[in-house]
Amino acid sequence: MTSFHDFGLAEPITRALAEEQYVTPTPIQAQTIPIALSRRDVIGIAQTGTGKTAAFALPILHHLSTSRRRPAPKTCRVLVLSPTRELSGQIRDSFHAYGRHLRISAALAIGGVPIGPQVRALRNGIEVLVATPGRLLDLVRGNALRLGEVEFLVLDEADRMLDMGFIHDIRAIVAKLPACRHTLFFSATMPSTIAQLADRMLRDPVKVAVTPVASTVARVEQRIIHVDRAAKPAILAELLQREAIDRALVFTRTKHGADKVVRGLVKTGIAAEAIHGNKSQNQRDRVLAAFRKGEVRTLVATDIAARGIDVDGISHVVNFDLPNVPETYVHRIGRTARAGADGVAISLCDAEEAALLRDIEKLIRMSIPATNWRSSSRQAPQSPARGRAAPPSARPAGKRPHQGNPRRRRARGGQQRGPHHELRV
Repeated sequence: MTSFHDFGLAEPITRALAEEQYVTPTPIQAQTIPIALSRRDVIGIAQTGTGKTAAFALPILHHLSTSRRRPAPKTCRVLVLSPTRELSGQIRDSFHAYGRHLRISAALAIGGVPIGPQVRALRNGIEVLVATPGRLLDLVRGNALRLGEVEFLVLDEADRMLDMGFIHDIRAIVAKLPACRHTLFFSATMPSTIAQLADRMLRDPVKVAVTPVASTVARVEQRIIHVDRAAKPAILAELLQREAIDRALVFTRTKHGADKVVRGLVKTGIAAEAIHGNKSQNQRDRVLAAFRKGEVRTLVATDIAARGIDVDGISHVVNFDLPNVPETYVHRIGRTARAGADGVAISLCDAEEAALLRDIEKLIRMSIPATNWRSSSRQAPQSPARGRAAPPSARPAGKRPHQGNPRRRRARGGQQRGPHHELRV
């Protein structure tokens, strides 16, 4: 398929796509839309930024347009589950944009905001409901929503929902849905737990995998900087001042860590904001809007909160903490180098994260170029790749970064983490 007109979508949808300046389908859209139009269940494996939302929203809108009917009170025809409030809001907005000429009714059911308006929105029934699992179950248990009329179920970012502990909520929701439904299941990765969940939820699905799980964005320049843990805040600040940055997305492992990084950057004169689950919805909306507009150029986030960040123009991704799950590294760096642009992904790796780095390199089947940091007070040679300063090793050749010992780790507040150590974020 080389054009959205090739799919045979309803005219009001193709008109809306033209207004959105959608011309050529992405690979996930080209493969998924015809299957979904034929009412087959789909398992879609694709990284963020590949166009998954349109891949499921367009065929669903087409089906709704061909069988318009008023939903029963307290019901919905389409249920989309996503892991975060921000991602849910973006999905709802996409349904509104693509279905603007159909006048499709769509609503949000997310936590962090009062439940009253959501109850009122569902009172007369809704065609499309986009929800996070926890708030959805609150509405069901409060008799504000019945799931027996759902015709289309979408699970977006299924792997992240499991990482967040939503597996039991998802099972409870699916148990309340009609057996005869159309299910579209999307995930950036497909570990065994996700595959087992999909097997129980879908009927004879067609599997679409447009990007290998271990692939990284080709236009991303990846670097590793070996550092001592205690030096990370100072190096991050110097890095953000030294690099030619349009927008930088900095990842930390925990919510407390994100706030701590922001405080450190602000002390050095670098404007930065944090986004994570402890922030109110108004705070998260304000920070994300400022980041999109370029009013804030450095955003510090946990992986969970970042699932809702779909922002063009992110020139740099910085891993302040390496992720415990190697597939998450691929997902993180996919936030840059979008729409044909180049991007840079820089990871600060201390001695205790060496095992995590090995797991990442094994997954992506390459060694990430590594260097040891040198202060910008010393002259560094120019990198031929980008014409920027590339800090050479500050240690003699062949010498490994200090591995430390338990006493030194305890003294500086370190905690040894293996690649499968689970943290709440």
